[in-house]
Order: sequence, then structure tokens, then C-alpha cells
Amino acid sequence: MYRIHVHVTCRLPDDYFPRPFSVLRSAFIFRSNRVVSVGLQLWRSAMSTEDDLAISDSIVNDYDTYEDYLDSQITPTDIYYLEDEDLARQLVELGYRGSGETLKRDEFLARKKAAEQARLNKLRATPKPLASAFKDVTGFPFLASLAEREEMVRNGKLTTIIFIRDKNAKGQEVSGYIDYAHRLKTENFEPYFERKKKLMPTMTDLSFYNWETQTSTSNATPNFQVIADNEAGLLFKNKRDRKVINVDPKARPGDNSRRIELHTHEYTQVVLYDHVTRRKT
Repeated sequence: MYRIHVHVTCRLPDDYFPRPFSVLRSAFIFRSNRVVSVGLQLWRSAMSTEDDLAISDSIVNDYDTYEDYLDSQITPTDIYYLEDEDLARQLVELGYRGSGETLKRDEFLARKKAAEQARLNKLRATPKPLASAFKDVTGFPFLASLAEREEMVRNGKLTTIIFIRDKNAKGQEVSGYIDYAHRLKTENFEPYFERKKKLMPTMTDLSFYNWETQTSTSNATPNFQVIADNEAGLLFKNKRDRKVINVDPKARPGDNSRRIELHTHEYTQVVLYDHVTRRKT
């Protein structure tokens, strides 16, 4: 059993505080028919049971903030007698008003965070529809190869670097290396599989080069680090298992990697570098 002192200025009926609270009022001052309690003392009985503590976690889903949760337990009667919304919230938070066991602020926030994490985990676990699903890529070897890899790339079992050399809309020859997984996460690939758009390297990809303007860029992605200044030439290091992929056609691509050159009418040149990702132990 513990004691809490609450000092309020309000008018309260004798039965305002429900059981299991004992109320002792002292030193009453009458002003304009209002009772001002100078020393209102409240004792809470130690009568908690497992049922009192078993509050549904649905509470945190019903209310956006802790204040909303407290407000849901405040009645018009509370506001009438207390004439102070903050005081009404304090009484609910302390457990003197409301129904059942009131969640403390830190407990509410902890459950709110856990519920949000559970929601995100459920979303991540829900299979995403493949952009290539039900798309006819017959006669388009490059798109067929991307469709074949899409599911494994999306679930992280495979990473694929795409090398493309072709002419852009201005007729300029460009080439570059594309992180397929990164582009899948940042773009809608359905227009590519529907052949409404043509996948081309850009200045934000792993590597890009415009042969006419001699514009050159390189960028790391969430999956790969670019190693440009190396005697072996351009290299890409997988950030998950730290394995290096060598894109030199005369060299081995590296551990757990393979190089596939596609013969297709879709581009001047296309090469795929598949890497089976294994987390470093």
C-alpha cells in the first residue's frame, strides 16, 4: 500500500472516487458554493490482480498518443467537477479515474513501439508481387533474364550487376553498371517488363560513362562499394559478404560470382554478373 497526496481546487461529490480508493477530506473552505480542498489525501489499496494487469495491447493501436489514451477515460463528469483537463489526465494516469489498470506513459510508449515493429515485420514478411509477373517477355532475352532473377534478387539470395552499352535518346553511346537490386527497390520495373520504357544506365548507378561527352560517375549503393582506383581495374565489393566482383572480361569474376554475356537485339552489349550472397561469419 502506498500514499499519494493530491492538492486540487474543485468541487467533488462524496462518491467521485471509486473503490478501492479511500478518501479523507480536511480543511474545507467554502467560496461561492464551491468546495476547495486544501489537503485532499488519497490512499490506493494493494488489491491488484493478474486481471488488473492484463490490458489488451489493442489499446496502443486505438490511440495515436498517450494523451489520447488518457482522454478516452475522461468523462464529462470529470471535466464538470475538476474544470481542468490536465488535472483530469493526471488523475487517470495515477489510476484514480478511468476503468481498469491504467498504462503508465513509458509502458504505453514501449507497447506502441513494439506494435509498430510488429506491423513493419508483417509488411516485410508479406511477399511483394513481382514486376515481371504475367509479363510476356518472349523474344527479349535481356528482359527474360531479369524476370528469371527478380524473385531471388528481391529476397536477397542473389545480387546482380547489369552492364549495359547502348545509345541514349540523343544518339550518344553510353555504358554503365547497374545494381539490379537497388533499382528494383527504387523504381517501378513494370514499364520495363511491359517494354514501355528501356532500362539504361544513369549517372546515379554504380558506374556511368558517356563516350561522347566523356562524363564519368561512380556511386556506392546499399549493396556494393565501388573500387575504381585499382591495378586490376574496376571492382565492386559486396557489402554483405565482402566478396569482390571483378568485371574485367579477361579475369575471373570472383568467389560465388559468374559472368553471363547476353546476345540480344535489345542493346549493343549486355553482361550480367550474378553473385550469390553469403553473409560473412
